[in-house]
Amino acid sequence: MILKMKYKSIFYAFTFTIACFNSSAQILQPATTPNAAQKALIKRGYGMFIHFGLNTFTNVEWSDGTTPASAYNPTNLDPDQWVRTAKEAGFRYVLLVTKHHDGFCLWDSKYTDYDVASSPVKTDVVKAVSDACKKYGLQFAIYYSLWDRHEPSFKDKNPQVYINYMLNQLTELFTHYGPICEVWFDGGWKRKPSDWGIDQLYKLIKKYNPKCAVSVNHTIVNEEGTRKLTLPSLMTEDNKYFFQYFPSDFRLWDPKIITKFDKKQYLHKGKSYYLPYEHTICLSSRWNWFEKSEQLPVRSLDELQELFYWCTDNDNSLVINVPPDKTGRIREYEANAVIELGKRLGLSANKPLPKNGKFISLLKPATASSEFADKNQKYSASFVNDGSLDSRWLAADTLAELTIHLNPSDKFNKISIFEYQDTKQLPDGFSQIRTGRIQEYSIDILKDRQWETIYLSAKPMGDCKVIRFQGSYQTNQLRFRVIKATAPPSLYELSVIDDSKLKK
Repeated sequence: MILKMKYKSIFYAFTFTIACFNSSAQILQPATTPNAAQKALIKRGYGMFIHFGLNTFTNVEWSDGTTPASAYNPTNLDPDQWVRTAKEAGFRYVLLVTKHHDGFCLWDSKYTDYDVASSPVKTDVVKAVSDACKKYGLQFAIYYSLWDRHEPSFKDKNPQVYINYMLNQLTELFTHYGPICEVWFDGGWKRKPSDWGIDQLYKLIKKYNPKCAVSVNHTIVNEEGTRKLTLPSLMTEDNKYFFQYFPSDFRLWDPKIITKFDKKQYLHKGKSYYLPYEHTICLSSRWNWFEKSEQLPVRSLDELQELFYWCTDNDNSLVINVPPDKTGRIREYEANAVIELGKRLGLSANKPLPKNGKFISLLKPATASSEFADKNQKYSASFVNDGSLDSRWLAADTLAELTIHLNPSDKFNKISIFEYQDTKQLPDGFSQIRTGRIQEYSIDILKDRQWETIYLSAKPMGDCKVIRFQGSYQTNQLRFRVIKATAPPSLYELSVIDDSKLKK
């Protein structure tokens, strides 16, 4: 510890030099098309997020920086297995949490004693993952929390003191573990945006890799100079919303999902900038980022597949969190799930990411037998095909029907339904148990002025239900009919799709 601490004054001084000579580094330029870093992000498209650290060993999502480094003690640490799994699953890059809000670093940093070098297992995890990415031909990206609940300089009245600390650590990461294709910053809510030195961090990163994409969680606000966040599902108009953190190469708000009408132009000081969006979702159906001692279920392959299509559409990207457990390995059933997803999607490093079919129901007229009345929020039937997974239809009773009017010349062979789930929050503050309401239901089409059932289910729907038909149908009306439910049914989205892949 003494040895590490004596470096601090030397390296803080060195950081000021870096910040000064780097003033000519690449800065985000106003544009209506992607720059080199954004093109690289769009081309990658699909990555594995890896949360691993002190929280893995304490069964919490956020620890406060007081947990001793000795708590970090994987018994069978195997970062090669993580990246090998990513490769087999068809991911193009690995996004590693190098430091979460607790401040514990997965590399041997000269600027803190709160790292793997001070733990029982001293393996430099950042190096091991970076080396494995080179071995398996994947790109390497890092998550780094701006908020550090352990580092004393974070509380210094002069923001630059802690900014220097971050510059030093980022210099370590970029000089010892590169090339790094993306930096995912988090925790910006704990200070004013202007006190993070984002411009300094950005310049430093671009000095080492101009094509490295950089962003901060909660990138965009609805009013310049405020912290009024804008939901990604509302980003359907160009040049309406503003940067909270500038410069940023892409937008972030985990785990929010954009709409089918996502727009790319955002404002800073009167100028317009192109920004794609990167989604982050959990493999776990319990929405835990760090692995827990208990084995938890994963999302269904249907849901993962539909979310993949949704999130990688329109030049956006997706990372799925697949966390190792306290042994230091990804659990076999979870590895199998993402590998099977990759095979189902037909992912290949040399091919573009696959797309979903044509949505023939999008924005078509929709009506329901009932809509729940609430003076503070709308639950219109029209929300089931508005291209947003934030809005939803909610019926006023349990036996409800929903009808979507279609173009009778449009064919379809697939239906994808996202059901609203009642949630119970678990003690860690993040994880949750999700329970659907719909127990039995049918899909009917109007044929010769008579309703004909083309699908009937006596099983609960779940988060996402995908119905694939052997042949194609055409109709001017499609009806979703709830036969049995535990509470008034509610749907986020019901998409009627013409999927040519099913015809092969």
